[in-house]
Amino acid sequence: MAPENSSKKLADKHRPDAQPDSSIKYEILKHSLNNELSCTSAFLIAKELNVSPDKVGMTADLINCRLVKCQMGLFGYRPDKKIVKPVMTANQNLKNAMAGNLVEGKLACKIAWDIASRFNVNKITVSNICEGMDIKINECQLGAF
Repeated sequence: MAPENSSKKLADKHRPDAQPDSSIKYEILKHSLNNELSCTSAFLIAKELNVSPDKVGMTADLINCRLVKCQMGLFGYRPDKKIVKPVMTANQNLKNAMAGNLVEGKLACKIAWDIASRFNVNKITVSNICEGMDIKINECQLGAF
């Protein structure tokens, strides 16, 4: 387990009376390694248990399990935390889809995933293009950011 101050930091994102869901906690402990849960595993758990990804993220926070290896490449990688690299050239229709879905200049994670699926590209490709267009991705589906 991580030190208490680290645990408090993760749990502080949630209501003081928030409690981890026992079935989600069990699956997180089964799928985590060194107190870390990958984004991919978190989504697998959400699908298996038919719960929203943010419930998995919240439970991970409450049991002090760090989310790592964001599928968008935005957090959880070593040594630099993120692996996103700006891409300046891309399909104009793809860029237009991203630009057309901005809210206050930002693109929600879920929308970014939908765009990746619609254009049959990797999620990280959408992130890289966003980085090149100076678009921030927000509203992590797991609640990490």
